[in-house]
Amino acid sequence: MRVLGIETSCDETGIALYDTDKGLLADALYSQIDLHSEYGGVVPELASRDHVQKTLPLIQQVLDEAGLDKQDLDAVAYTAGPGLIGALMVGAGIGRSLAYALNIPAVGVHHMEGHLLAPMLEDNPPAFPFIALLVSGGHTQLVRVDGIGRYKLLGESLDDAAGEAFDKAAKMMDLDYPGGPHIARLAEKGTPGRFTFPRPMTDRPGLDFSFSGLKTFTLNTVTEHAQANGLPDDQTCADIAFAFQEAVVGTLVIKCRRALKQEGLKRLIIAGGVSANKALREKLEAELAKMGAGVFYARPRFCTDNGAMIAYAGAQRLLAGQTEPLPIAVTPRWPMESLPPLDNAHD
Repeated sequence: MRVLGIETSCDETGIALYDTDKGLLADALYSQIDLHSEYGGVVPELASRDHVQKTLPLIQQVLDEAGLDKQDLDAVAYTAGPGLIGALMVGAGIGRSLAYALNIPAVGVHHMEGHLLAPMLEDNPPAFPFIALLVSGGHTQLVRVDGIGRYKLLGESLDDAAGEAFDKAAKMMDLDYPGGPHIARLAEKGTPGRFTFPRPMTDRPGLDFSFSGLKTFTLNTVTEHAQANGLPDDQTCADIAFAFQEAVVGTLVIKCRRALKQEGLKRLIIAGGVSANKALREKLEAELAKMGAGVFYARPRFCTDNGAMIAYAGAQRLLAGQTEPLPIAVTPRWPMESLPPLDNAHD
């Protein structure tokens, strides 16, 4: 089965073609970072308009790369939520209409399920069950995964997501949007030990997160060391970035270890944009090795929003017989635990 995947939940247009027999055939991604960077964040209306312009050309680009025509498609999968409602409607409208015109099935995919399953695109995918750390600009969650659609939420952020905290910390130091990669690069120049930031909610039981206090601590540190231009000197900014990243990474690692012990499991996957963070990967691998556990993740280009994860997740649900009716519907807020389980998921 050849499945076209369409991702338009926020500020990236991702298109991919996945074959259930041959694997990923082609994929393409257009990022709107330059469009939104001057505003310091995503402007929903601009995001929707750009998806309208980019989605169809990217679909054609992917088909051309795979050497196929639209008539060679067997199904269409599109992100139905969660996300920005206007952006979701663009992908859902195009995906459902294309499927109707070709008389093939369509399925709406949960954006976070797509992220969760992205490591399955790799050569050495994890076996069920495992713990998933979903960490992005909009979500920070720990989930027990016993199969596709068999999810148990163990903990989540009570305020800012980790990726959002990265963005806000970067803005405090006048770094560009999105903040995560810029903080990570600046942290490489930082001095270990100059600043020590708190690891929020690690001194109490449970698996929930909170990053608002860390954000405030960062702002106070920046303000305390600010010069005449309102910012600390370059080295101090690098030292703050290092301490901030260490605090976020340390918090995530502590909670992941705790979740694995609580559930009696030895496999962890990390997914979402922040999972591309090099320091997080290295720290998790080192700490989990001490407890005989392994960590899995997607290649960096499949950590951020992309069409491949939607095509793969959609293919699993299509193979199990799930399809969407003709009316176009999206769900901007959509708990992943509400998804139906699949008893006959395929690789």
